[in-house]
Amino acid sequence: MSTLRSLASQFVAEGKVATVEPLGNGNINSTFLVTVQAESQSRFVLQKINAQVFEQPELVIQNMVVLSEHLRDRVGGQSLYWETPQIIPTVNGQNFWQDEADNYWRAINFIENSRVLETIETLAHAKEVGYGLAMFHRLISNLPVKKLANTIKSFHITPIYLKRYGKVLRRYQANFSVDRSDHSRIIRYCIAFIEARQTWAHVLEKAKAAGHLHLRPIHGDPKVNNIMLGTDGRAISLIDLDTLQPGLIHYDIGDCLRSSCNRLGEETPDWEQVVFDVALAKAMLEGYFSLARDFLSEYDYLYVYDAIRLIAFELGLRFFTDYLAGNVYFKVKHPTHNLTRAMVQFKLTESIEAQAKTIKGVVEALK
Repeated sequence: MSTLRSLASQFVAEGKVATVEPLGNGNINSTFLVTVQAESQSRFVLQKINAQVFEQPELVIQNMVVLSEHLRDRVGGQSLYWETPQIIPTVNGQNFWQDEADNYWRAINFIENSRVLETIETLAHAKEVGYGLAMFHRLISNLPVKKLANTIKSFHITPIYLKRYGKVLRRYQANFSVDRSDHSRIIRYCIAFIEARQTWAHVLEKAKAAGHLHLRPIHGDPKVNNIMLGTDGRAISLIDLDTLQPGLIHYDIGDCLRSSCNRLGEETPDWEQVVFDVALAKAMLEGYFSLARDFLSEYDYLYVYDAIRLIAFELGLRFFTDYLAGNVYFKVKHPTHNLTRAMVQFKLTESIEAQAKTIKGVVEALK
């Protein structure tokens, strides 16, 4: 069986692999930081693409190549400090390496002198996160969606997730009883929470069908810890491009605010204390709108609140579905990890709903 060092060496044309260390805490792929010792030391990111999530890993890599080609001439004219992760070819000139178990491995350049934060630290940080997302959207705004493959089918289409949830729930109820314990109480709460929002959850798909919203290139997962900051605190890159594909930019806006405006973070065990911080949302949207006004329509603004509410609900739905299914999608640290994650998102959704008028007022004032 290949060792991590031997796998990493497939991407090293000069020098030798010095170290391979775990990097980050992503829920999907296995990620490592590789240090190469040559005439000068360098580093790159090595990832094993999760084939259970990405059924065609080569499409993930293909989209990154398309993005790199598209941005090659654009970035200099847009921002001198913006960086985009680049695929590093193997020593044989391929964009990925398959090991003896047919796992797909890829290498990406490591962006030095940068950092990611798990939660928003200041209003200035929130504003920069919004600006960074807008920068990415602006850079890819003229990338034809037909050039991008769908790396995850039906990604962020909430009605599809609801259908899968219904099937998983029926199987779960056929095999497990829900009693009066605290654990079962939480499960009953989640079931009722989802049931109360089944009809509303079609809001963005209905807007798309009506022609109010249109498919565009999107990142797909612009959580706060995917936006890299430079040493001066400015956003310099949007990383983790596995879900780059056609979609609604509202998926990105909603996901960015969902992750940015929960000060406790999505991994907190203290789900009862979770709230949506409107002050952070205002700062983030101020940063986003400052650069995005030239590619947003009136309808785009109209559905921003719905996007924030929906993506928080959707992620909670996905976590809860995965818990009922036996934790087969997201990485977990303990058996009820996904149930706790679901409660974090549902409490965040409740907080968003309770502040609907205020959030809508912020959008209106900033647009």
